[in-house]
Amino acid sequence: MLTKVLSATHFGLETIPIEVEVNVFSKGFPGFSVIGLAGKSVEEAKERVKTALANSGVDFPNKKIIVNLAPADIPKEGSAYDLPIAIGILRSMEAIPMPKEKSYFYGELSLDGTLRHTKGVLLLALSAKKQKVKNLFVPYVSANEAAVVKGINVYPVKTLNDLISHLNGVNLISPHKLVEIANKKDVFRAEFDFSEIIGQEQAKRALTIAAAGGHNVHLQGPPGAGKTMLARAMAGILPPLTEEESLEVTKIYSVTGNIPPGSSLMTKRPFRVSHHTTSRIGLIGGGSNPHPGEISLAHRGVMFLDEFPEFSRSTLEALRQPMEDGRVSITRAAGSVTYPAQFMLVAASNPCPCGYLGDEKRACTCSPRMIMRYQSKLSGPLMDRIDLHLTVAAVDTDKLMAKMPAFKSKTSKEIRGEVINARNIQKARFAKDKIIVNADMKNKHIKKYCELTGDSLLLLKQAVNTYGLSARTYFRLIKVARTIADLEGAKDIKASHVAEALQYRVRGVS
Repeated sequence: MLTKVLSATHFGLETIPIEVEVNVFSKGFPGFSVIGLAGKSVEEAKERVKTALANSGVDFPNKKIIVNLAPADIPKEGSAYDLPIAIGILRSMEAIPMPKEKSYFYGELSLDGTLRHTKGVLLLALSAKKQKVKNLFVPYVSANEAAVVKGINVYPVKTLNDLISHLNGVNLISPHKLVEIANKKDVFRAEFDFSEIIGQEQAKRALTIAAAGGHNVHLQGPPGAGKTMLARAMAGILPPLTEEESLEVTKIYSVTGNIPPGSSLMTKRPFRVSHHTTSRIGLIGGGSNPHPGEISLAHRGVMFLDEFPEFSRSTLEALRQPMEDGRVSITRAAGSVTYPAQFMLVAASNPCPCGYLGDEKRACTCSPRMIMRYQSKLSGPLMDRIDLHLTVAAVDTDKLMAKMPAFKSKTSKEIRGEVINARNIQKARFAKDKIIVNADMKNKHIKKYCELTGDSLLLLKQAVNTYGLSARTYFRLIKVARTIADLEGAKDIKASHVAEALQYRVRGVS
């Protein structure tokens, strides 16, 4: 008997419907074959399904079984085909009826017949709505992901026996309640609070501007100056994700299996940290079946790269295109995929290999050749894409040992409030455009939203002529000035805003 069961596969962030055809022959030698360009993990489904059915009290048919995953020219990977294959066999044995409405079956089976957390359920739900598939049968622990999509019935399945009972009309599974796409009360706390960081007020200001406008930052200074602490504290001033951003980020985390069982939408902005030994594929993405890299996992959040010059030159240069376009395209033999990568880069580095070049208290022990080789890893085009360049000097010993600080520093909560206010101004400004923050602006948006006053325009022209700024730097300066104005609640960009933006380009114009 031939049975057809609907399921799906994912290629990048695209979901492709798959028809699982199961034929149980009445004659022929017993056997179990899976065809249709099935990968190793799909081939292993034969043993999982056979054992899961046996442990669920179902006598596995001692007949010839062929499973075809159509269309056959698309590579199939993953364990999500376990459930549709099992359902197809059960239907071919006439042990269950199929639902009258179009239904997706999707999930990995344990050997005891329970369903495990399976990645990509949110993308499956979005595809089901697009394809007008009414019912979705997914693992219970993954159902929250799918339940954010309106207009479909999400059935959370705990065990294979539960699903058999439901399809036979014995014990019906209730559809999962709709999970509203709304930000829950945000109780996110960073590892460090800005008020705990002694001194470094200019660096705190720069990070505030970066968080408010989505700008890239480079912190340079000697070891122990507080660069890493400042970067990690930035996680505490990031605003919560908007509904649109939350869905974008959750899709990436869903397809990579990074959403914990039982969880739903991502509401906290990603803060990703990569070690300098991370490979180019690990950072950018890739593989034979192209998967997202760290920069895509940092979408709409922060990508922190400590010891910036210690990364390989090829890895750093690969960042240039995603930093400019906000997405990364990966082409392999299997096909081409595009992942979003609209992240804030926070990079930290020492001025030289020993770290003390230009330090007032300790002498640099590096030769000119060593310094040149170290600094040359950071190319001009790469650094030109970073908006804010800061020199973080070592904190004075007297400040560190003082019982009371000279003045009370703002807490992360206070700074976060300022950042959220600035983001709200940008949200209202870009309501009709497909951008969210100032850093996303293209040249046409800059002309429309960043009108300069007489003094600010004159100051910017003088800077361009004096330092020979590139066109990219010119427009990035205007974006930063616009963010500074938003933090002040100013409608127009003033000369003071341009002047502050210019002082953060010291590294870029020196």
